[in-house]
Amino acid sequence: MPDATNEIVTIGRRKAARARVRMKPGSGRITVNGRPVDEYLAREVLVMVTEQPFQVIGCEGKFDVRARCNGGGLSGQAGALRLGIARALVAFDEKYRTPLRRAGFLTRDPRQVERKKYGRPGARKRFQFSKR
Repeated sequence: MPDATNEIVTIGRRKAARARVRMKPGSGRITVNGRPVDEYLAREVLVMVTEQPFQVIGCEGKFDVRARCNGGGLSGQAGALRLGIARALVAFDEKYRTPLRRAGFLTRDPRQVERKKYGRPGARKRFQFSKR
């Protein structure tokens, strides 16, 4: 934990999205790219995804989070935020590692978009079969 700002800095990734998360004890305010999380992510499900690590360890409203997200879409950014917040909680207190690991929040989701293949309309799609 840096002494100057008293913030924990971590990085979360998912798909093509990156989230640089800064967390410190506070009132529970989460801001992403300078905007409140519910305004930035727009969908309630995505806001819920970002708050899941706090709910697992039962400390909602005890940490302030500032994050910078870039790359990917909103769903990937929400997943990246969740990983970054979970890593920051573990850096804050090591006893949070077991419940967060059990919930699967400390594992980076390795799924990526498969590349389009040449001569095909998509990654796996084939052109329509014609018998004659």
